Amino acid sequence: MSERLFWQDSYATSFTATVTRVREEDGRFLVELDRTLFYPTSGGQPHDTGTLGGVRVVDVFEPKKHGKRIVHVLEAPLEEGADVEGKIDWDRRYRHMQRHTGQHILSQAFLRAAQWNTIAVSLAGPEIHIDFDVWPGPEAAAEALEKAEALANWAVYANLAVSAREVPEAQVPLLPLRRMPKVRGAVRVVEIEDWDMAPCGGTHLRSTAEAGPIKLLGFEKGKKKTIRVYARTGWEALEDYAAKHRTLKALAGRFSAGVFDVPERVQKLEDELYAARGEVQALAEELAERYARELAGSGFPAARQVPLAALAAAGRRVAEWPEALALLAALEPGGERARLLLVKHSDRPEDLRALWKERLEPLGARGGGRDHIQGQLPAGKLQAALEVFERLGEAT
Repeated sequence: MSERLFWQDSYATSFTATVTRVREEDGRFLVELDRTLFYPTSGGQPHDTGTLGGVRVVDVFEPKKHGKRIVHVLEAPLEEGADVEGKIDWDRRYRHMQRHTGQHILSQAFLRAAQWNTIAVSLAGPEIHIDFDVWPGPEAAAEALEKAEALANWAVYANLAVSAREVPEAQVPLLPLRRMPKVRGAVRVVEIEDWDMAPCGGTHLRSTAEAGPIKLLGFEKGKKKTIRVYARTGWEALEDYAAKHRTLKALAGRFSAGVFDVPERVQKLEDELYAARGEVQALAEELAERYARELAGSGFPAARQVPLAALAAAGRRVAEWPEALALLAALEPGGERARLLLVKHSDRPEDLRALWKERLEPLGARGGGRDHIQGQLPAGKLQAALEVFERLGEAT
């Protein structure tokens, strides 16, 4: 049995313990202690890391869910019976505490804002997610997120006390729990003063103020008419804001505009881009017609390099020309690779796949298709590929 020191003081960063069991399993060194500050992966919260006796702890788990033993996975073995000092990675632990306390705040906020019940959580990364038991539709969901975020941050600013205690099984039904426990016997209950009460075995902050700010990042429809909400809390919310602010300032600088003018400038740029694409497409169709007539005039089979923007249109137009069999090629941006397009009129008997394999694959071309074949090859082989098809025309 491992005494869970993280329940006694989640802010402690070091401890001493006795090694009670050591074994090697699948190349991993597994160590058990009589007492531990290392939190095992459980309840959506990741495990702690740190050192034991100077050896790195890379994983912590419970062999049996809701069991008594906690196993530490180390980079090297320890001596059974030895007294060791353990140190946890505090930055990692504190972020987990912010995520977990923030999740409790948010679960209650959504319950108050929209009567959504939490059914699952993941605290595995900086962007946590919470699953709720309803899919209200996009508009109602957006409204609920706005209300819940305001409520959650109100709870943060209120600096509410967070505490935990063990409650005998007989008293559990008498408590105003947000959800009922999944285990029998005595239950550990985490309470946020005048805000939330729920069964939980995780590590938590002393007050809601330490969980802030809380920022909701979005939502998506889940399975079986549920909704998944994404959020960041505490330091990780601040880091997210700082990264996005730097990005937005950089964009604003590129536009020589204020940060709040960026959406308007981007919209204008998009409008110009769409207009330019339309003009490019029209020019590509014009070029395609010209290339098709030139190739037809010189006779098929034929080969030609064309601009990348006109490659697809030229291929379609050439394939419509009677007796057409042609290889079209274009250099990709950067000039390191060339794009190939092998086409023919439907009346021609040639097997395009056989031609590709025989003439182009020896040059390093890779591609596929049915009615036409498209692919790539190194730019240095482009001229050789065109000459292969020019010689094919001479032979024909």
